[in-house]
Amino acid sequence: MNIVRITLFTLLILVSTSCRPKEKSSQPEMAQKESMENLESPKLTPSELQQYETAYFASGCFWCVEAIFESVKGVKEVVSGYSGGTEINPTYEQVSYGKTHHAESVEVYYDPKVVSFSQLVKVFFGSHDPTTLNRQGPDRGAQYRSIAFYKNEEQKKIITDYIAKLEADHVYGSPIVTEVKKFDKFYVAEDYHQDYEKLHPNNSYIQNVSIPRLNRFKKNFKSFLKEDVH
Repeated sequence: MNIVRITLFTLLILVSTSCRPKEKSSQPEMAQKESMENLESPKLTPSELQQYETAYFASGCFWCVEAIFESVKGVKEVVSGYSGGTEINPTYEQVSYGKTHHAESVEVYYDPKVVSFSQLVKVFFGSHDPTTLNRQGPDRGAQYRSIAFYKNEEQKKIITDYIAKLEADHVYGSPIVTEVKKFDKFYVAEDYHQDYEKLHPNNSYIQNVSIPRLNRFKKNFKSFLKEDVH
């Protein structure tokens, strides 16, 4: 009986802290508007963002991944979205319930004069577990798989060489299962997913999964952090 109770309690915790929505409905428009108004600084315009380079990664719930890359110096903007599949204009409901081949991903706008693609790859591998197949933390399914996207052969070599180094150094106890995938298309997620951790600090998933994950990264990569990140 005690084992049954413990199992049910564990399942309850996982469900309550899942990145996947509990019901198929989006955040009300009024709440979205109020949340966006609470941002500390204005977003860069599309024309302003064009002067920067872009990189794409997937490593679990994009709420977590966005917050991690936002903390890195040289990163100007991070957008949550979907990539890695073939379906056109996927929605959160479709992706999060595994109805597409896409993964929750992020688009990282960065200044290569401050942070290199190689360093972003280190951030990527240093901020999640690349050995868990189709899973990251409490989130399970191919939509939460680990993917390092490349836009050219130089980036592909940077990724594969770093994976080889990690495995040669036995950094992880299991083989790395990260996909190294040619970038094709990125679909921006719905507005209420952008800056989710910053706008919903009291959300149970943010409290129990995102913030601890971000704090682990900050502890291990202090030299990568922006000056105002603590």
